[in-house]
Amino acid sequence: MIDKLEFFIALAREEHFGRAAEICGVTQPTLSAAIKQLEDQLGVMLVKRGSRFQGLTAEGDQVLVWARRIVGDAHAMREEMRAARHGLSGRIRIAAIPTALAMMPRLTTPFREKHPGVTFSIMSRTSIEILSLLGNFEIDAGITYLDNEPLGRVTSVPLYHERYQLITSAGNPLAEREKVTWKEVSRLPLCLLTPDMQNRRIIDQHLAEAGVQMRPTLESNSMIVLFSHIRTGKWSSIMPLTLTETLGFAEPIRAIPIVEPDASHIVGLVVGPRLPHTPLVSGLLDEARALARFFQRER
Repeated sequence: MIDKLEFFIALAREEHFGRAAEICGVTQPTLSAAIKQLEDQLGVMLVKRGSRFQGLTAEGDQVLVWARRIVGDAHAMREEMRAARHGLSGRIRIAAIPTALAMMPRLTTPFREKHPGVTFSIMSRTSIEILSLLGNFEIDAGITYLDNEPLGRVTSVPLYHERYQLITSAGNPLAEREKVTWKEVSRLPLCLLTPDMQNRRIIDQHLAEAGVQMRPTLESNSMIVLFSHIRTGKWSSIMPLTLTETLGFAEPIRAIPIVEPDASHIVGLVVGPRLPHTPLVSGLLDEARALARFFQRER
């Protein structure tokens, strides 16, 4: 039954029989037969029939909720038994907002030093995608904003406050200032994250609070693209203090605090609300709490 439920979850996610079969490591006829057997066992149609995938039935949507819960519990049980026998091991899947990626080693490195059998898969995703992946059991944890947009039902650990700085070249007229205002920053040629990123929505929000509108000269969902343009000396950007401290910008780049308002937002770890947590997730929560205490001592 568990295998059939896993096939069904993959089909609902991929919305394509061939791709779902490939991900599950079986042939398409094998996956199709398993879905049909699951329908026969439950006595309902789960998938709208046609020459290709056409969506789930109403009953399919209901079964999908149960399937994710049952498969998640089965994986948690296997993980707990493995931890009891051999100690903590396995892969932790984490999705993080782009501005938090540079901070990740401060979480993963000490965790793996304590548990050498653990490996990590880390992805860059928007805050909305993180919550969706978490709800679909496609990741074990996320790093995202905790206090700006609704999170739904999650367990969270606040890690640090994200404050904002102007990142610009030494030749910029504002480069020698100790602080700048959001209004002053809005007049510069800026390269920023794309509007689907919550960091960008936060920046737009604080610019609006300062009574200004701004249209960036470049947008990207990649921090590497932003960094490379800043280094040309022709673009500036707005980035979190934690990110600039981690990257350690050197000459000729300046990082200047932005005030009026002196804004901050909480970034933290989120995991699903289900209890008990798997041993890997429990261990990650403990490590996140230790990191949060470190950040608090630094403030």
